[in-house]
Amino acid sequence: MTEKRQNDLFYVCSLIEYIARQTKNRRGVVAAALGKEGVEKQLYDAKVNHCLSFEQVSDEIVKQYQISEGNFDTIAECKYTIPGFMDIGRLYSGMVEECAESGKEVEELIKIFSSFISDKISDFKSDVYYQNPDYLVCSYRAGYLLD
Repeated sequence: MTEKRQNDLFYVCSLIEYIARQTKNRRGVVAAALGKEGVEKQLYDAKVNHCLSFEQVSDEIVKQYQISEGNFDTIAECKYTIPGFMDIGRLYSGMVEECAESGKEVEELIKIFSSFISDKISDFKSDVYYQNPDYLVCSYRAGYLLD
């Protein structure tokens, strides 16, 4: 994967995390709303959109893909500082790079965001986000958190 493609993937993963937080949805809900074509479009548009604010791009995507308000708020009840949406985006983009076959990054992105591991990563009252990325990849592949 080229460095440009890696940067675009990082941007889109961060954008999905941002939208999910803003709309209080599971990350898989946002990825599913975009679908394969929408994720591909966001990867293509990343070269322009990364110059815009996440708020602006998020508002446009929420409207275009009719993403409604959810009830998956993992931030409101946290007592401590949570990781930034770009920190989480970096984690997801690394997982996609590690798990995806060449040319299948979009499909893997949607699978990861829609899997159990995404809810575990989003539980900021736990320490899952802080685990070794290799552990998260192995757990994702196994289908459960490994001991």
